[in-house]
Amino acid sequence: MARDPLTRGGIATAPGARRRVRRQGANGALITGSVLFGLVVCGGLFASLLSSWGPRAADDVNTLVPPGTAGHLLGTDRFGYDVLSRVLHAVRLDLLVGVSAVVVAVVVGSLIGAAVGYLGGWADEVGMRVVDILQAFPAFVLALAVAAVLGGGPVALVLVLALVNVAPYIRLMRSEVRAVRSATYVEAARCAGNGTLRLLLRHIVPNCLRPVFVLAPLNCGWAVITLAGLSFLGLGVEVTEAEWGAMINTGAGDALSGDWWPVVFPGAALFVTVLALALISEGLQSATRVRRS
Repeated sequence: MARDPLTRGGIATAPGARRRVRRQGANGALITGSVLFGLVVCGGLFASLLSSWGPRAADDVNTLVPPGTAGHLLGTDRFGYDVLSRVLHAVRLDLLVGVSAVVVAVVVGSLIGAAVGYLGGWADEVGMRVVDILQAFPAFVLALAVAAVLGGGPVALVLVLALVNVAPYIRLMRSEVRAVRSATYVEAARCAGNGTLRLLLRHIVPNCLRPVFVLAPLNCGWAVITLAGLSFLGLGVEVTEAEWGAMINTGAGDALSGDWWPVVFPGAALFVTVLALALISEGLQSATRVRRS
């Protein structure tokens, strides 16, 4: 008689264990998101190999030629820039700025959240009031205001997006630290003579990072969308830069007259990238839920 694949030593597993095994073996969101994101990253890394045109090399003879034209697989825009080349090269700038901003937000937000969550008292009150002020503004409106003050450029945009993204990590880490600061292993580490800083960095923060890692890919997608939105409105990178929002801004007028490709292809790249990051976040959340069940 054939043995049930969910048995061990001839003893059937419990229904809850069967469900956990099925969920562990079928994290389709994480796999799909990782594959899509890997393709996007590879497109950016090998952009020079996939297109014979540079992101700022203009073909003055062929402007606004449609997709499929010889030498221009996805066509050109009104300046004669190759759409394929610029879509692929834009991966580098968009992901570099978006991921860098989230990394800064994760580091700063996690440290502040851990400190106020562990110390409590007036530090907690001040920290939470600052978070409340940051979250009182709509995120994109706050990004617009800060970008208008700091100006464009990759470094300024990283700071803008990090500032907008830092509040959720402060609140999340504070909540996690408050839940474990009285745990047995924390008390043991404190009795062993660990100071507050060592206690936080070595024993508490590493055990509270799981939900942060789940949220980070989703925020990376939001940061990429925000960067594109700022560039579309003229507060991000320069129009000549290979960036999806700037490309959509350049081709918006042409799209109204029927030349759709300078807008559709960067928009599709933006959609696929954000979808991939959202799927990765969902997959990590599902995997975390399985481990805890």
